[in-house]
Amino acid sequence: MKLVSYLKDDSDQLGVLVDGYVYDMETLHPDLPGTMSLFLQYWEEVLPVAQAGVEMIEEGRIGQGRGQKVEDLQLLAPVPYPTSCRDGYAFRQHVAAARRNRKVDMIPEFDQYPIFYMTNHLAVYGPGPVRCMPDHFEKLDFELEAAIVICKRGRNIRAEDADEYIGGLMIMNDLSARRLQMEEMLLNLGPAKGKDFATTIGPWLVTLDELAAFETAAKEGHVGKNWNLKMTCSVNGVRVSEGNLGDMDWTFAELVERASYGVDLYPGDVIGSGTVGTGCFLELNGTGKLNDPAYPEQWLQPGDEVLMTIDGLGNLHNTMQAEATDWSILKQKKGTGA
Repeated sequence: MKLVSYLKDDSDQLGVLVDGYVYDMETLHPDLPGTMSLFLQYWEEVLPVAQAGVEMIEEGRIGQGRGQKVEDLQLLAPVPYPTSCRDGYAFRQHVAAARRNRKVDMIPEFDQYPIFYMTNHLAVYGPGPVRCMPDHFEKLDFELEAAIVICKRGRNIRAEDADEYIGGLMIMNDLSARRLQMEEMLLNLGPAKGKDFATTIGPWLVTLDELAAFETAAKEGHVGKNWNLKMTCSVNGVRVSEGNLGDMDWTFAELVERASYGVDLYPGDVIGSGTVGTGCFLELNGTGKLNDPAYPEQWLQPGDEVLMTIDGLGNLHNTMQAEATDWSILKQKKGTGA
């Protein structure tokens, strides 16, 4: 099942996507919640009801004339108001390449435990324009990822049990202002301003039952599900990145285990996979310069169109939009002290 949030009467409305048409939840059953936040709160009770409703739509028993073409709707993030947002570091290929490009050894701790950082859950957006300040365009980067949403409350969740806490998968773009990120992380704190301005997810949330045919085993020594799903990113129609979600070394289940240690996870918490190998300009530019010092760096510019595609999860399209200001916090740096 594909769950879609869209703008209706200035509020978020939850629907399901069936054969290119979106049906509000009340079409499936009058008692179903009309927002993703409420749907996640009662996930175990309402999911079977919604799935039965989708089957009736597919059979032509309900919904005639009540669907809206998905392209006619203003889609929001599938989870418009996440209760929190974490982003992992699960692909060894990406980490190894980034460290190689900086001419440092692979860090052995990567293979010992999964890590994540907390990002701004109030700056999560869906398809459409992403507003950026001038400093964000100082080496603005995409990051090709997938994400999950937690569908029931849990604490100290073991990886062996974690998949039942995952409501579904969606595409995630962890947008990054690299100059801000690199400067502030010199102080061994962050990322903060380099990351907190925008993360996009979408275009819809795909429940795990619909992805069963793509399931693959976790890598040796790991626990949980992986999915054989091709991932690509294009900028202005030019393919710049390609990978596979099945290449995750740390599984989402293991990320859930780590995140929930001594902490309550709540329905609506979003957790990203981290960047797939080749999944950002930072890595691609570094690899290019390693092979050719004259390699021209590429970064996102105002007006650039970013299209991310993951098999089974759809297409997430965003446009980088410059805010009408010249205000810069980079220019506010103080002089060097003694």
